[in-house]
Amino acid sequence: MAGTVAAYAGIAATAWWRYGSARAPAGADADPLLDQFMPVFDAVERHHITVNAAASVTLQAAADMDLEQSNVAKAIFRARALVLGSAPPDPNQPRGLLAVTRSLGWGTLREVPGREIVMGAVTQPWQSDVVFRALPPDQFKAFNEPGFVKIVWTLRADPVDDSKSVFRTETRAIATDEQARRKFRRYWALASPGIFVIRLLSLMPLKAEAERRVRAA
Repeated sequence: MAGTVAAYAGIAATAWWRYGSARAPAGADADPLLDQFMPVFDAVERHHITVNAAASVTLQAAADMDLEQSNVAKAIFRARALVLGSAPPDPNQPRGLLAVTRSLGWGTLREVPGREIVMGAVTQPWQSDVVFRALPPDQFKAFNEPGFVKIVWTLRADPVDDSKSVFRTETRAIATDEQARRKFRRYWALASPGIFVIRLLSLMPLKAEAERRVRAA
């Protein structure tokens, strides 16, 4: 228990300290599509894993991921709801990562079939019941209404060859004014350990599912 608390505190402190100093990646991690919508940002989270499956198979498996299958993810979601007083999730919501996020209000900003999808929304994540609002792609970058946070995230599969790919996911966020920046910095520091764990724990099931689909085919 003490180790878990220490790990949580360490990740939260790092998120607080790094807030506002995030930089775009270079090399293989660089993402020109993401840069089109948010080249500058306050906070970022990145992960990747090598998968023995073609890029198109890997990306589809990522889009179909069901976080409700993870007990850890469900526990983190319940903890957030308890702390913020959120309403329980809709039991009739669709399954699969992309279907769920779209039903919550996220919009598709750009898609390269079989390679990458960029999702985005404006929101106030510190609210107990968060509302996500999609914007047209040509309006997203310029949006600056005070009191909000803009968030973009990607599912991306880079081909290594015909039977291997590297799956990457990246989330970027930026506040639209100083008041929102203060609120979001506190929220990000508290929430980032859970976000980190969910993203990290989703990589191995994604890899397993994509590789299972290859064997089944």
